[in-house]
Amino acid sequence: MKSILVLCTGNSCRSQMAEAYLRHFAGHRAAVYSAGLEAHGLNPRAMQVLQEDGLDVSGHRSETVGAYAGRAFDLVVTVCDHAREHCPYFPAPQVLHHSFPDPARATGTDAEVLEQFRAVREAIKAWSRQLVAEHL
Repeated sequence: MKSILVLCTGNSCRSQMAEAYLRHFAGHRAAVYSAGLEAHGLNPRAMQVLQEDGLDVSGHRSETVGAYAGRAFDLVVTVCDHAREHCPYFPAPQVLHHSFPDPARATGTDAEVLEQFRAVREAIKAWSRQLVAEHL
């Protein structure tokens, strides 16, 4: 079984979504974790849009990268440019990067903000499916 670590700035939206979809698509082929430079807590809208898509994220927690210090991973993925530039080094045979827009910065009406969360969710879902197909 491979181990995957997904990193972003606050471990509240993008990395949480990626963790959920990578777990979903990888099944028993990978153990997936996520962390951030900081732990901002789980974003309620991010959790809502994941639940809308049938993913149970009730067991997710917002972690900092320090929670995984000294641990080796098969694959480390950054999902925002800030994390790519500032995260500590994690030894891994593969390191990948894909920057997604931060839905927590979305503006507009509640409905417009929620639609931006859904758009990011769909982008992360498609990317996660492809990552699993190509790397597991």
